[in-house]
Amino acid sequence: MRALKIAATGMDAQSTRVEVISNNIANMSTTAYQPRRAEFADLHYQQVKTPGSITSTAGTVLAAGVQLGLGVRTAAVSMNVSQGALEQTGGDLDFAIQGKGYFEVTMPSGETAYTRDGAFKRSAEGTIVTVDGYEVSGGITIPEDAKSITANADGEIFAYFDGQVAPQSIGQLTLATFSNVKGLEAIGQNLFLETSASGTPISGNPGVDGAGLVNQGYLEASSVDVVSEITDLIEAQRGYEMNSKVVTAADQMLSATSQIR
Repeated sequence: MRALKIAATGMDAQSTRVEVISNNIANMSTTAYQPRRAEFADLHYQQVKTPGSITSTAGTVLAAGVQLGLGVRTAAVSMNVSQGALEQTGGDLDFAIQGKGYFEVTMPSGETAYTRDGAFKRSAEGTIVTVDGYEVSGGITIPEDAKSITANADGEIFAYFDGQVAPQSIGQLTLATFSNVKGLEAIGQNLFLETSASGTPISGNPGVDGAGLVNQGYLEASSVDVVSEITDLIEAQRGYEMNSKVVTAADQMLSATSQIR
């Protein structure tokens, strides 16, 4: 009976949806996290009677036909690209992007990764790195004798020194933008890699080509809407239950059939 297999695809789809929602809720406090959404598409159709086929010698055309669907499949898990709220931290190495750009990070392999998590640190050598120690592109090094640093909205980093009134420029933060942000490959640690779907990154200074501006002393909060996620979770749970009831009903029908004398 097809109903058993169709209901099984529905249960699998709702299970995937719950997994996506659970990951969103788990990352409700993750810096700059953007929630994901499971998207579904119907499976193939068995054409019992194709619409438009001729049904008689007189040339009568079948208006609707009989097309039996075979269930549902997960088509994509896409990222909801939305700006998270900016939360003030006061940290001199905390940076939030107000726009669609991504910070560029150099991985140990030499590959460039991208992130919106601007909770940067200072390495033992004085370079600006991520919380996992990956160097922020631009090779910005903070001098040991620097009293403090500051950054403007265009991403230029300045250092203040004892005995000097005017700050000294020590580097420039750059941002990358993509034609299709949803095509980026998430690799964990708040990092992404470019793919053929995302397009080639366009690197430049903040404030150029819609990359956004840099806000020092702020971090971008997760854009997860917990109320919406809980509502979706309840909906997915009910969907799973309804598909399981279809399995039960189909089983009862098969049982009744097998008992016919």
